[in-house]
Amino acid sequence: MSDTQDKPNLLQVVASTLAGAFGVQSEKNRLRDFQHGSAKAYIVAGIIGTVLFVLTVYGVVKLVLSGTGK
Repeated sequence: MSDTQDKPNLLQVVASTLAGAFGVQSEKNRLRDFQHGSAKAYIVAGIIGTVLFVLTVYGVVKLVLSGTGK
């Protein structure tokens, strides 16, 4: 296989980032990420994922608190 076929696509980067965040990354995918992936892509995906997570938690908290009248 050539390097372009081994390079992870956007969906694989997102899936690897999520799997890594939960600690369930497979050895095969981890090796693919480290051998053929770009660190910049995983850093950006991690930052975006973190921001989305924080905004989701914030939104849920605001929704729950609005139901209590506070």
